[in-house]
Amino acid sequence: MTSVPVQPADPGGPGPDSVRARCRGWLLEGLSERTARHPGPHRTPHPDQKEHRWWRVMCLTGVDYFSTLGYQPGIAALAAGTLSPLATLVLIALTLFGALPVYRRVAHESPHGEGSIAMLERLLSWWSGKILVLVLLGFAATDFMITMTLSSADAAAHVLENPFAPHWTEGGNVWITLVLLGLLGAVFLKGFQEAIGIAVVLVVTYLTLNVVVLAVCGYEILTHPVRVEDWTNLLTTEHSSPLAMVGVALLVFPKLALGMSGFETGVAVMPQIKGGPQDTYENPAGRIRGARKLLTTAALIMSCLLLLSSLATTILIPEKDFESGGPANGRALAYLAHQYLGEIFGTVYDLSTITILWFAGASAMAGLLNLVPRYLPRYGMAPEWARAVRPLVLVFLVAAVLITLWFHASVDAQSGAYATGVLVLMLSAAFASTVAVHRRGRRAATIGFGVITAVFAYTLVANVIERPDGIKIASIFIVLILLTSIGSRVHRAFELRATDVVFDEAALRVIDAAAEHGPLQLIANEPEEHSRQEYRAKEREQRQHTRLPKGASVVFLEVFVQDSSEFTGEITVHGDEKHGVRRLRADGPTVPNTIAAVLLALRDRTGQVPHVYFNWTEGNPVGHLVKFLVFGNGEAAPVTREVLRRAEPDPERRPWVHVG
Repeated sequence: MTSVPVQPADPGGPGPDSVRARCRGWLLEGLSERTARHPGPHRTPHPDQKEHRWWRVMCLTGVDYFSTLGYQPGIAALAAGTLSPLATLVLIALTLFGALPVYRRVAHESPHGEGSIAMLERLLSWWSGKILVLVLLGFAATDFMITMTLSSADAAAHVLENPFAPHWTEGGNVWITLVLLGLLGAVFLKGFQEAIGIAVVLVVTYLTLNVVVLAVCGYEILTHPVRVEDWTNLLTTEHSSPLAMVGVALLVFPKLALGMSGFETGVAVMPQIKGGPQDTYENPAGRIRGARKLLTTAALIMSCLLLLSSLATTILIPEKDFESGGPANGRALAYLAHQYLGEIFGTVYDLSTITILWFAGASAMAGLLNLVPRYLPRYGMAPEWARAVRPLVLVFLVAAVLITLWFHASVDAQSGAYATGVLVLMLSAAFASTVAVHRRGRRAATIGFGVITAVFAYTLVANVIERPDGIKIASIFIVLILLTSIGSRVHRAFELRATDVVFDEAALRVIDAAAEHGPLQLIANEPEEHSRQEYRAKEREQRQHTRLPKGASVVFLEVFVQDSSEFTGEITVHGDEKHGVRRLRADGPTVPNTIAAVLLALRDRTGQVPHVYFNWTEGNPVGHLVKFLVFGNGEAAPVTREVLRRAEPDPERRPWVHVG
């Protein structure tokens, strides 16, 4: 097999000294080198990257997962009131017996960090798979964007409630949040490097401080048992029976679902986990074991902290202090740290919380910067600049500012949107896992994952009904992604869209034999198994209606469309001599773009400009355009000519297109 790289001609641009050129160069710096390379979720691993022990990578996941302790206990108290610990127990059960088994399966099925989105992409073919991915990207964007804005808003709440905060910060939730987002964007515009070392320090410090706070709160509760009595009395007053308590807890626990936010990130960072010495790309068993240890350990740590924090905050903090504007709103554990350990320790806790929340936003930004280039440019559904870091940072930063202004930097208001994004990704992972084990014939596992899928579906629906803001934001992201993707696909439809053209040995023999008689003369033909008479009739027709040189040896070129939803890829060309004619048969996503790529590759191999001959197609040109965009065929002649015109600006080197 011989591969011929296909490179479109440089279209040129502004002069090197112009301001526009300098700005463009700065924005697009590292366009190809740093695509999906930011440390964080969904990154594409570099071959020479340094891998890490699973517990260190867990800390990178933990800046997202563990940082939710900054606001989760307060949100749980607002949602469930005195039943917060019981609702948290339900959440923990769903975490350990639902989310954890699902993502351990995802780690096995997708060991290179693609996650549940890629699993579902593989389940569906053609356009259905692409559209599903676009919808899931909308929910993933909701998840990551709200992680950025909610974490920054909660960090702002910790700033404002600190007793040492300057008086001029009072009431500054929105502008402090915007400043934190601006700093986040500035870091990524400058260049964000390896984050695991920082994450380890932040997570270890933050978890240690939380353990200290919870230990002191536990001591306070044990030495003042009357607080527990007050809580239990309030429970029995508000609810008629233990069964009623359980029922209410089951109804309200979906509001707490954002406490499971770290699982998708946990499988996305798998490429950074150090595998075993026997690991191969096809079977990275050591990496899978490490990822499962990461997921299990993180889930157990978070489950313990969620339960203890829920008990401590519910028992020790008056309900009115959780309300909007209250001193514990969005910062319940920080409130307890200041109250029981003093303002100095409380300030240290605030600084640790602010830092890890800000870094959780950095992890989310890295996830977006790695996720978007992984799919949209490959689908032709984003311009090539979407592979660059800085333009995407600016786009995401604008979106974060708009979301912050929409929600007025309120942690409580954004929690529903956050939970929606998290739950949709978990539901997709549960469904993908169900299908995966079903295809392996594992009936018991299929039933188990099916039940988990149903529970996540209920949780999602309940959350959406209770707080529709999440589905509204996700719908906005989905509509924007679909519209821009379709527009980009139409705009880029006439690009060359081929990475390589690979000729097999038989094709090379056909090409070399035909090239001995001058420039190649190719007849574009329908990709069917024709008879000798049909090939001869086609050749006579072309000789009669076009300028095909008399007596010239011809080669029939036929294109088989494998998947018209694909945008770019390698084109494979097979050759043979059958029915008395020479044939080149190519596999590609579209007919005209594939023909154009093959013609340019033939020119480069033979050193002579080839000619291709078409018949005009009967029918409505608009209908043919739609067929080309959706099915990859249609009016091939003019589209082939346009693709060649854009790919090769020099008319002397451009392959000839003849139509009769």
